[in-house]
Amino acid sequence: MLLLMPRLVGRAKKLAVPPSLASFGLAPRHLTLLALLLLDGPMTVRVLADRLEVAPTTVSLMVADLSRQGILRRNEDDTDRRRVIVDIDSGHRRDIDAWLSGSADAWRDALEPLTAAERELVVSTLKRYEEGVERALSKE
Repeated sequence: MLLLMPRLVGRAKKLAVPPSLASFGLAPRHLTLLALLLLDGPMTVRVLADRLEVAPTTVSLMVADLSRQGILRRNEDDTDRRRVIVDIDSGHRRDIDAWLSGSADAWRDALEPLTAAERELVVSTLKRYEEGVERALSKE
């Protein structure tokens, strides 16, 4: 695992950002947000924050930045004007999908032969690893 994890991350980082998105300065933190919106559809900042396991203010800042650049759009909820629904702008959806599909396809290929229980084991193991690294960082 010590050899595999850096290679996994390194290869994922090599997935080329489409030329149409290169000037936006997208960072790894944007990838998960964009992937959630791409795969699960429009949602509120609060739901995005819950799914990303970060504070709503963090997501709000990312959404504001990406909205200013035209990557995301914010719309009022038709049923509650106080709620704002975030979505990927239709002009960038195809390029974002093409960019993220390489990683998504690789995960799908890797996990597809596993049973639901085996997939859960893989995910829970990776989460425990993440928590262990977080504990080690907090001791520094």
